[in-house]
Amino acid sequence: MPDKKTIAFYDTAAERYAKLTETGSPSEHLVAFMQMLPADAAVLDLGCGPARASVHMRSAGFRPDPVDASQGMIDLANGAHDICARLMTFDEIDMIDAYDGVWANFSLLHAARTDLPRILKAIATALKSKGAFHIGLKTGTGEERDKIDRFYTYVTIPELSGLLHNAGFDICDTVEGHEVGCAGTNDPFVVMRARKNG
Repeated sequence: MPDKKTIAFYDTAAERYAKLTETGSPSEHLVAFMQMLPADAAVLDLGCGPARASVHMRSAGFRPDPVDASQGMIDLANGAHDICARLMTFDEIDMIDAYDGVWANFSLLHAARTDLPRILKAIATALKSKGAFHIGLKTGTGEERDKIDRFYTYVTIPELSGLLHNAGFDICDTVEGHEVGCAGTNDPFVVMRARKNG
């Protein structure tokens, strides 16, 4: 179940969030992810926000399917990019062998820790054999709200590694860093790229 306060923030602050995260070119993480994909790959952009990653993937010849739980983000994405973004929550991932890749860039950090194993298994089921998966999360422990009332689940790197292995993924790469987000804090994060092992 999506956290209502978190969704409300993204609904009302979609344009502000989009301006804060605006870049003219794909990030190094997106470039690395796209290099894992076959030509004409179908990609689920999970928690797409303004859908800029989907725009870059479309320009690169891939077929993105941008989804988000925030109607404000969906409206913004479609109005700006005509990208066919659609409303969907993590709980609604029920596809089977549908995608060559799943891009979940700092979206699953809004899921409850107890839900992560189920969601990651659903993502694995939605991927084709050897499908590529990108996940970005903030590192730490526990669950809490930030100063703008968004819900966060923090993970340790061993914890995320275990979750991915249990869901059926082989980890290809791990990148750590720090980044200033919408709340203005400089937070540590981890990005992992993986492949479905079946």
